[in-house]
Amino acid sequence: MQANQVSHLFLRSAIYSGSNSRSLIPNLFHGLGSKKVVLYSDRVLKKIGLVDMVVELFNSSRKEDWPELVGIYLDIAPDAESKSVNKAAEFARTVGADSLLALGGGSVMDTVKGVKYLLHNGLSDIKKVMPRGIVYERLPNARRIDIPHIAVPTTAGTGSEVSPIAVIYNEDLHVKGNIINPFISADIAILDPELTTLLPPKITAFTGFDALTHAIEALVSPKATSITDAFALQAIRAIEKNLPIVVSNGEDVDARMEMLQASLMSITAFSFALHAIPIHNFAHAYGALFRIPHGLANAVFLPIVMEKIPNLYLPKVKQLAEALRVNLEHQDEDYTLSLVLEKIRSLQYQTGIPKDFKEFNLTEKDLERVRALVTSDPAAVAYPLSNDVIDNVGQAVVPLSVK
Repeated sequence: MQANQVSHLFLRSAIYSGSNSRSLIPNLFHGLGSKKVVLYSDRVLKKIGLVDMVVELFNSSRKEDWPELVGIYLDIAPDAESKSVNKAAEFARTVGADSLLALGGGSVMDTVKGVKYLLHNGLSDIKKVMPRGIVYERLPNARRIDIPHIAVPTTAGTGSEVSPIAVIYNEDLHVKGNIINPFISADIAILDPELTTLLPPKITAFTGFDALTHAIEALVSPKATSITDAFALQAIRAIEKNLPIVVSNGEDVDARMEMLQASLMSITAFSFALHAIPIHNFAHAYGALFRIPHGLANAVFLPIVMEKIPNLYLPKVKQLAEALRVNLEHQDEDYTLSLVLEKIRSLQYQTGIPKDFKEFNLTEKDLERVRALVTSDPAAVAYPLSNDVIDNVGQAVVPLSVK
């Protein structure tokens, strides 16, 4: 980074990490001045017992003037759909909640951020907040959001518990929009690896590659700094080492802890080096149009996009190679990039990530439809992609059998 460029790093979330750190939740809400807490999660986490595990914390530690759990909302849609966000906010108003507890993956985290934004601004429809797909509020214009908010991730991927970004899906326009505000993240993030041990191998792999994508896009960003590089490189090291472990043995609590912290470091680097994010650009567009899970979309696009637009990655390819434990005997940057891509594809294979979107039955006509979305996605503003690149990447994710 050049000295005449201005960067910013605004870390406002307190972080508590370790096994059973979830037990601190009621006391932490008490410290935040909470009276009435609403718990947001989903029905899968309810079914496997994680929701009840957290509810019991409020029941067993009830004291005078202690925060009360006044409601549980489980009807959260994938991709934080705007209609789901609106209904979730209305639920908080109905039960009279003054505090928000998010338990889940990225969809839950982003939904609760949307709820927080609506409540703070006295609004009822999140779609009206971002009619053009993005709302960017930063200091000094952004104002504090005084709604106590604790986030407990059950996946190690989005890092949404600490990011200043809420990704909300507009199901009418088939577009993923963004609210960027330094106060929208949780006041406190709880990283409890025991809550991630039941995550299936497939979802573990998808979300882990989401975190890896955050870190790589942060590293190569034109707005990267030494601080964001430190977070990104350490996250890459931890993911390369621990993702295969947690996919093969989900009960390895130590590796799960490393992945949670890597996810948090990745999104921190990504959020504050935010600029050129072509992998996310494709993932947003394809995810919005074809409902491909975000982590899977990033996982498939990662090596393909890096191969198609190498010039973005070459300046930092040696640092990336070192973090991925790639042999650096050869000094040529182009060859080093080929080794990095080989390593990423090997990691895909080890963790069961597909090479393309065969299961979604995409066709040549679908590629024509998605071009406009890639171009218009908010992620394309800083780093627009040519039609040739968009088409070449698209050709790589459609199986040969349907071409």
